[in-house]
Parts: sequence; C-alpha cells; structure tokens
Amino acid sequence: MLRNHATGIEGESIKEIVEDARIEDRNHFEALVPRIYELGGSLPNDLIGFVKRAGCMEPKLPENPSVQEILKVLLEAERCAVGIYSGICNYTHGKDPRTYDLSLAILHEEIEHEAWFEELLTGKPSGHYRRRTPGESPYVSKFLRT
Repeated sequence: MLRNHATGIEGESIKEIVEDARIEDRNHFEALVPRIYELGGSLPNDLIGFVKRAGCMEPKLPENPSVQEILKVLLEAERCAVGIYSGICNYTHGKDPRTYDLSLAILHEEIEHEAWFEELLTGKPSGHYRRRTPGESPYVSKFLRT
C-alpha cells in the first residue's frame, strides 16, 4: 500500500526499491511458514490475530504521505525487523541450526532493506544494487519451496 502512495517524479524513483523489499518480505514469510509448522507452531486463523502477534507494528500510511514520510515509515519497519531477526539469531545460535540459518538469511536481507531506505532518506551510499529480478531474495531463496 505504501508503494502506491509514492507518487510524482520523486515517488516513481523509489517504487522499484520499495517493491523489491515488499516482495522479499513476502518471501521471508513463505520461507518461515514451513519452519513454524515443523516446530509445532501454527498461524493465527485471522489477520487481526496475526498482526497482534507480530513483533513489529504494521507500517501505516503517515498522515502526510510525502515520499520522505513514507520512507521514514519503511525505514522504521526495517529497523524493527532487523531487531527481531537479530534476537531470533541470538536465541537459536548453537541450539537450532535450521532456524538460525533461516533467520540469518532473512536478517541479511532486512539489513540490506534498511540500508536502502537509509540511503534514500540521507543520500549517504548504502551499497544498494539492483536485483537481477524483482524480489530475488538472494539469501532466502534457498529456503523457498518451489
């Protein structure tokens, strides 16, 4: 939804990056679901329950939906995700190699997403590079079932 509100010349310039992050975040979910079930977990039956159990708040359109404000919301969402996956890595390191490997792969991508949005906000280089294909998930793709 936030991508749709990135309008004008400035907004059009960030849509591809926002879309890459969105698709890769969906890939993270797709890679995590089988592991959740393997560990005996389950997903909530309703979307509201799912959002309430999430470690990060759902990114919402800011009152002033300028490109800068949208980028700030996206940056905060990525920072939260980095914190969550760092915690999962710390918790599972040396205890659950499969969950650790998956969480570390996701963490690598979340750190990249954070850097992309930081670069767009500050103008400082992040090393962002264009993915070969949208939503490529270079670290997580090995965990996705095709």
